[in-house]
Amino acid sequence: MIASVTGEVQFVGATLAVLEVSGFGVEIHASPHTLAGLRVGSTARLHTAYIARKDESPLLFGFSRADEKEVFTVMLGVSGVGPRTALAAVSVLGPDDARRAIAAGDDKAFTAVPGIGPKSARRIVLELADKLVLPEPPPAQGVQPQMEVWREQVVDALTGLGWSEKDATRGIDDALQTQPELADSGNVAEILRAVLSWLGTSKGTSHARTGGR
Repeated sequence: MIASVTGEVQFVGATLAVLEVSGFGVEIHASPHTLAGLRVGSTARLHTAYIARKDESPLLFGFSRADEKEVFTVMLGVSGVGPRTALAAVSVLGPDDARRAIAAGDDKAFTAVPGIGPKSARRIVLELADKLVLPEPPPAQGVQPQMEVWREQVVDALTGLGWSEKDATRGIDDALQTQPELADSGNVAEILRAVLSWLGTSKGTSHARTGGR
């Protein structure tokens, strides 16, 4: 299996490119999107799929993105879908829209691909429903790290005022039980005021300030 090819671009055509690899000119069929990113004389690296054909010369297909190659190779497992049709699907829909169409059961989206009729489109959606799925959305960025940042800042401020780290941590947890919205805001000043108020109330005279406040 030839998983990838890296070499100098010798030629870029309408449907294929030629890369020089170790002195050999390697002919690679590719989508318009991939071909548009190639420049003669520059070095390119393509993810490739090697297709052996009975009684015919093998073909090598190249993709600038790994997910394009994945959609291409998975579609080849559908009865009646050959490499050129799979490449056309990647070219017309792209990997993201192809996954969305399959997830939504939208077989009509595939009929926009040359060579794919209504029956073939329905078969593609049915057979690939559990093979080409939308990726899981990434976890929300910044929420937990932000929480850790404000918590550390509030603890540092409280210990600087003479509270123990244990009391400071407990005070934060207790104060936020009554005002949970403060945790979402991440406003250090507001959280600190709320915790100080809670600590002053809960500890009473043991942590009272000079002057009887």
